[in-house]
Amino acid sequence: MKNSTYKKFYLAGSILISLWFGLSGFFELTRNPAVWDITRKLGYPEHFIYILGVFKIVGVIILLIPNRFNRLKEWVFAGMLFDILFAFFSKLTVMGPSSVADTLIALVILSATYFSFNRIYHIIYAAKDLDK
Repeated sequence: MKNSTYKKFYLAGSILISLWFGLSGFFELTRNPAVWDITRKLGYPEHFIYILGVFKIVGVIILLIPNRFNRLKEWVFAGMLFDILFAFFSKLTVMGPSSVADTLIALVILSATYFSFNRIYHIIYAAKDLDK
């Protein structure tokens, strides 16, 4: 695929995942009953829900800043992956297999977005990578 195709996938995926996590973070911070009831049912304490909401909002802000903080964006992608995986396994264990469809959709969108991000912005981690 061409670089412009990856940019389109990255832009679309960033918007979708930012909406997903931004709304989720907002609902966690405003104590939306739908989000809070599910999260409490999964066994998470109240203080954790607030912390999760703050980090989701901060992550979305970092993700939406164009052409900056690329290494930090990788950490945001990792945090979002952990959030999705924890939600998947928590829902699977407590609520059953029928409740994990939303986490699987989020995982697919996040994976495609990260793959596109990685194809557009190759991040160098160590001096040994400069020789490639």
